[in-house]
Amino acid sequence: MTVVLVTGPIGGGKSAVCKYLTGKGFPVYDCDSRCKMLYDEVPGLKLRIEEELGIAFSELGMIFSSDELRLKLEALVYPLLVQDMKAWLSSVEGPLAFVESAIAMDKHEFDGLYDRVLIVTASKAIRYARNPKARLRDRLQNFDLTKADAVIRNNSTLDDLYLKVDNYLKEYKQ
Repeated sequence: MTVVLVTGPIGGGKSAVCKYLTGKGFPVYDCDSRCKMLYDEVPGLKLRIEEELGIAFSELGMIFSSDELRLKLEALVYPLLVQDMKAWLSSVEGPLAFVESAIAMDKHEFDGLYDRVLIVTASKAIRYARNPKARLRDRLQNFDLTKADAVIRNNSTLDDLYLKVDNYLKEYKQ
């Protein structure tokens, strides 16, 4: 099975791509959703996060303005997320699966969990218009397009984006 990491900056369109792929029947693992699920499913995780970070769980958004808090959270959560992803991957059947993550390409914990990288991006102006948080989070995300196996530039309509995804998928057709 080939595992494709779908990544890119906030507001670039990776979620739209993954939603489209899901609709076409491809298995997609969404790191953000699964991480939020882990907060609720892993006994004591929220309390451990509060104790380690020294903040209320409801204030978790602070991690985007504090490198120290973000790194502490990552150390607690990423091993659980990687374990969950491995379990999901072992249950997937078929020749192609996708993992959606804004951070996996830059975090060594995820090395070896994907075979190819698809970066979905858009101009800054478009990304900032799509998601107001994009401007604040750009400093946390560094996407080296030369490390991608493919890049989709999502500067137009959803129909245009879907056409680009369909063209990308053609390389996997037998």
